[in-house]
Amino acid sequence: MLTPQQLLNTIHEQVGQFIPDAAKSAQDDLHNHVKMVVSSVLTKLDLVTREEFETQQAVLQKTRSMLEQLEKQVSELEQASK
Repeated sequence: MLTPQQLLNTIHEQVGQFIPDAAKSAQDDLHNHVKMVVSSVLTKLDLVTREEFETQQAVLQKTRSMLEQLEKQVSELEQASK
């Protein structure tokens, strides 16, 4: 997955191929505008970093393991009380 900066650079390069040198200032303005729009969209997406995702995944796995262990203990206690 591309980082936001890599995405912006790719868009800038692709747009730059279609705009002649005479329109360099317009290209720069377009680049800045596209950068603002993409940044705004990415901000609204509420994304998390890979590190945050992996941390939450580890917490979930640990919680799931503890839940399974507790379910097993409850089951054993129920069997013992019968």
